[in-house]
Amino acid sequence: MNGDTANLTVHIKYKGVEQTFSGEPEEVWISINKFFSQLLPSFEIANKLVLQVDLEKLVRQCEGIIALTPEGPNLMIPRNKLTDNETIALLLLAAHVAFRLGKAEKDTVSKEALQVKLGKEMKITSTRLGELVKAEIIGKTDDDNYKITTFGTLHMQNEVLPKLRNKTVH
Repeated sequence: MNGDTANLTVHIKYKGVEQTFSGEPEEVWISINKFFSQLLPSFEIANKLVLQVDLEKLVRQCEGIIALTPEGPNLMIPRNKLTDNETIALLLLAAHVAFRLGKAEKDTVSKEALQVKLGKEMKITSTRLGELVKAEIIGKTDDDNYKITTFGTLHMQNEVLPKLRNKTVH
């Protein structure tokens, strides 16, 4: 080099964060290292707190418990082996899985449809829906339908589906 130091410009785009560094190469290198040393641990820490559902694992866990048909999702466990809350949560989980797999246009279910599948009076259905909403297993949508929450999906994966698997063994 002849003593004239050319300026360097580096633009970084990573997981929704963008930063541009300009200056002498040594300054840019130091800035980039500092950027990544501060950014990456923050992303690692944040990712540990974000609940994510592994769809493939969920589908495997639901095998034999729910079935997706052209008429809609169905439960494969006899109603008399499920609590009302398990039934509602499973129906909403099935709707979620069907939607994520492209087998349904929406992941929500109306109170009336849940009441029919539950086979109980509307008052009982409303009470059970209220309990599940309060427990944050399901949520009520703006159009007065219901859907399973991410927390609810993980709860079903970790707590309910393993117990239900035992109920399918004859």
